[in-house]
Amino acid sequence: MRERALNVADMTVEAAAPAGRDRLGPLIITIFGLYARGEHNWLSVASVVQLMADLGVEGQAARSSISRLKRRGVVRAERRAGAGYALAETTLETLAEGDTRIFERRRATAEDGWLVVVFSVPESEREKRHALRTSLTQLGFGTTAPGVWIAPGNLATETRRTLERRGLSEYVDIFSGRHFAFGDLRSKVRAWWDLDELTDLYADFLRRHRPVLDAGVLSPEQAFQTYVPMLTAWRRLPYSDPGLPLSLLPPGWNGVTAEALFEQLNTTLSAPAREHALAVIHGR
Repeated sequence: MRERALNVADMTVEAAAPAGRDRLGPLIITIFGLYARGEHNWLSVASVVQLMADLGVEGQAARSSISRLKRRGVVRAERRAGAGYALAETTLETLAEGDTRIFERRRATAEDGWLVVVFSVPESEREKRHALRTSLTQLGFGTTAPGVWIAPGNLATETRRTLERRGLSEYVDIFSGRHFAFGDLRSKVRAWWDLDELTDLYADFLRRHRPVLDAGVLSPEQAFQTYVPMLTAWRRLPYSDPGLPLSLLPPGWNGVTAEALFEQLNTTLSAPAREHALAVIHGR
């Protein structure tokens, strides 16, 4: 049983970040997001290193990845009951926004309409243009034309808050409404979003994580080894797919199947995984 759980965890560690990027940083952020916030926003270095060791990560590699997160301003060093780290304020805000997108996402319907964002940034502030494009991509917007981005209408509040928090609202106009006329909306959606890529991402998630359902009852440690990499791999999908209405997606859209699998695994694994994590954090 333990070997089975570790094999699944090993596969999901590989899927946790795109090739060429730090594959450990996203796992560490997941651990902090899941467990540090309930511990007064602090985890000891020793507990993080041990939890990463449970995922098969060597201690020095884990420490190096934490240091990189510190240099990026994602976490900050803070000594309480020994050496440790806390999440930066901006990271806490980002994680709070992500909680809704990841755990409480509602798929849009045709009745939600559309959100259109138009922006214009002076050439002298081209870094803001990059920040806007990055923010809108992370929110799941598609591109209809240069400087014109679109998303389902139910993302209005999240979009406004995100752009305000990142200091980008002065460059943007946001409109909401419906597609009124001309052209097939299903074809336009396929042009605005890369549905083939999304299909492949969901298929990969299903392939990697369906085997967990056949693994039987897992111990708390095995649940942790499976849950954290699974959540890390899933985390980027609700941002790549903004929850487009099913009526505009291909028949039998595998994103629905992947969402159901994630919900089932989250329900089954989160509590025992947390039991193991807290045992490590509190030295039990």
